[in-house]
Amino acid sequence: MTEVSEVRHTVDGQVSYLTLDRPEVLNALTPGQRDRIIELLASASADPDIRAVVLTGTGRGFCAGADLRGAPAATAPGDVARTIRLGAQRLIAAVLDCEKPVVAAVNGTAAGIGAHLAFACDLVLAAESAKFIEVFVRRGLVPDGGGAYLLPRLIGPRRAKELMFFGDALGAADAERLGLVNRVVPDAELDKTAREWATRLATGPTRALALTKQLVNASLDTDRSTAFAAEAAAQEINMTTTDAKEGVASFVERRSPEYRGR
Repeated sequence: MTEVSEVRHTVDGQVSYLTLDRPEVLNALTPGQRDRIIELLASASADPDIRAVVLTGTGRGFCAGADLRGAPAATAPGDVARTIRLGAQRLIAAVLDCEKPVVAAVNGTAAGIGAHLAFACDLVLAAESAKFIEVFVRRGLVPDGGGAYLLPRLIGPRRAKELMFFGDALGAADAERLGLVNRVVPDAELDKTAREWATRLATGPTRALALTKQLVNASLDTDRSTAFAAEAAAQEINMTTTDAKEGVASFVERRSPEYRGR
């Protein structure tokens, strides 16, 4: 199944592929695209037949940031904060809260909210030509779209400040060195590698992966005792799933497990 629009949506097997498709503007993100991605991520969470998500772009850009052309001007106190809260922040939250693993396949420039969209994903693959830019400072703006939340947790506050204070382009190799990217691959191999990773995730124990994602994300904002309690509760919940029973049975029977995502 393929749905063609400014966000292409393709389902292949049990993987949902979301592709930003405005290559003429390096996939600068419109409100309509943002809302469609949020909708598709929510749908993936709710659909038991979808077990992984891949997010990428067409052309030379993953996402060059928000498309500000035609955006309404702020005219009243609170307009800017409301727009960010209901827009960029809602998008990043949708990625973080998606109950299926989300893989970013960064095919080119990821700037501003585009960089944060990639960083919010669970796994990040980058083409050798990819680059990440905290572009806000170049426009005299404060980072939004969760950047000041995500970056310190991924690379620490000093590195985060360096990227945000200077706004320099960060190449794929340096992004990998800092821990922002899981793996850098040749441009021609990006799609193939993303599909391989997504297929592996889609054949895994889906509920266990969802609970693992939840635990890891929450651990960055909590204390040890709370994290330990959440871990024990998650294991309790997970042991009621068919996949957990299959995992234990396959170990006892010395065979490979066959997970169904249930």
